[in-house]
Amino acid sequence: METVTLDDARRVIAAAEAKAEEIGQPMNVAVVDAGGNLVAHVRMDGAWLGSVDISINKAWTARAFDITTKELGENSQPGQDFYGINASNEGKVMIFAGGIPLTRDGQTVGGVGVSGGTGKQDHTVCEAGATAF
Repeated sequence: METVTLDDARRVIAAAEAKAEEIGQPMNVAVVDAGGNLVAHVRMDGAWLGSVDISINKAWTARAFDITTKELGENSQPGQDFYGINASNEGKVMIFAGGIPLTRDGQTVGGVGVSGGTGKQDHTVCEAGATAF
């Protein structure tokens, strides 16, 4: 099975860190493999301690459901098909922006999660990391 390697994760994290520095917001960045297992994580100097777990869970969520956490959040509002999904998996599911599946040859092989700023900042930094993949 194709998956994210440590070299892949380092490349994703480096690109995300560069974007976080560019926008002036320290971030936590996590990368998981095809099985949702943590491959690498970085907490930039000054990034919120409380966002460590959130970044890891965003990466896991993106991989577990093969959807961005932003899209999942939009589809989990009251009246939507996935309302209440954040209560599943022992509360591990993140439903706000900052998680993106990593794909190779049309197959999801991992995920990246970013936390430490606004939803828009998290998603922007996450996109930079995912693009580098």
